[in-house]
Amino acid sequence: MQIIRRRAYARAGFVGNPSDGYHGKTIALTIKQFFAEVTLYDWPTVEIVWSNDDQSRFRSIKELVEDVELHGYYGGVRLIKATIKRFYEYCEKKGYPLHDRNFSVRYSTSIPRAVGMAGSSAIIVATLRALMDFYDVEIPKHIQPSLALSVETLELGIAAGLQDRVVQVYEGVVAMDFAETVMTIEDGMECGKYENLETSQLPPVYVAYSTEVGEPTYVVHNPLRARFNSGEPDVVNAMQTFAGLTDQAREAIETGDADRLHQLIDQNFDTRASICSISEAHMKMIQAARQAGASAKFAGSGGAIVGMYRDEAMFQKLKATLEQVNCKTIKPMI
Repeated sequence: MQIIRRRAYARAGFVGNPSDGYHGKTIALTIKQFFAEVTLYDWPTVEIVWSNDDQSRFRSIKELVEDVELHGYYGGVRLIKATIKRFYEYCEKKGYPLHDRNFSVRYSTSIPRAVGMAGSSAIIVATLRALMDFYDVEIPKHIQPSLALSVETLELGIAAGLQDRVVQVYEGVVAMDFAETVMTIEDGMECGKYENLETSQLPPVYVAYSTEVGEPTYVVHNPLRARFNSGEPDVVNAMQTFAGLTDQAREAIETGDADRLHQLIDQNFDTRASICSISEAHMKMIQAARQAGASAKFAGSGGAIVGMYRDEAMFQKLKATLEQVNCKTIKPMI
C-alpha cells in the first residue's frame, strides 16, 4: 500500500502584509515548529476522514456556536474536499491523465487556530502536495500558490491573498511582488514574482501568539476588501506604503541593517493601525513587545505578532512581558 505524508508549515508575514491581495509586495517566512500534515493512502473508495479538529460533539450550545464562528461548519474537511475538486478540474483542463485508484485522506495540524498563522492554507497546500504525489502530476511551482488560493476564493468564497500560499509552497524567507505590472495569467490564474531570500543576514526573529481564542481571518479582510474596491484613499495609499516598506526591508535584510529593519517592521504595523480597527487584546500584544524593546507587527490577520529582538536578554524580557498578556513566544525555525 502506498502511504503519502506531506506537510505545509505555518507562516508569519514579516513585512508588507496585508498588501498581498491588493497588488502590493510582501516578505514572509515559514515556521517549522507548526505544520499541517496530510496522510493519503490507497483505499477502496475516496474517503475524507474527520480529524479531532472537526468537532461534532460540544459541551454546550454556546461552544457549538463559537466553534462555527471560528472554523465554519466543516473545519478542515471542507478545505480538503475543495482542494480535491480544484485539483481534479485543473488536471482535466490541462489534459493530465489520472489513474483510477481511490484513496483515503486525513489531516492533522499543530498550527495555532485563528491567530493569523495560515492554518487553513497549510491544510490546502499539504493536500495539494499529497495529490500531486499520488497521481504523479507535476504542477509548476509558481502556479501551485494560485491553485491553492482558488480553493478558498472560488470554491469557498473566502477572502484571501496569495502570500500565505506562496511562502508555504516555496518555504524559508520569500519576497513576493504582486504589482499589476509583474502579474501574469497562467492556466487562468494570476501569478506574481517570487524569490527566496538568503537568511544568513536576517537578525534574530521572534513570533508570539495568543493562547486565547482568536477570530477568523474574514473579520479583518472582508471590510478592508470592500473599502479598497470602493477606492477609499487611505486604504489605497496604505497598500502603496506597504509595498514601499517591503522594498526597503529587503534592502535592509541584504545589507544586514538591523536597526533599519526594526523601524520598518514598526512602521508596517503603524500603517495598518491607521486603516484598520485594532482590538484591545491585539494592541496589548504589540505594546508589550515594544515595551521590551522589540519591534512588532501582526504576523497575519491578528492574534500573532512577529518582529526582531537584539539579544538573548531582550528575548527573555520579551517572553516574560508577553506572558502577562497570555501570549507564547518562540524563536521560529525558518
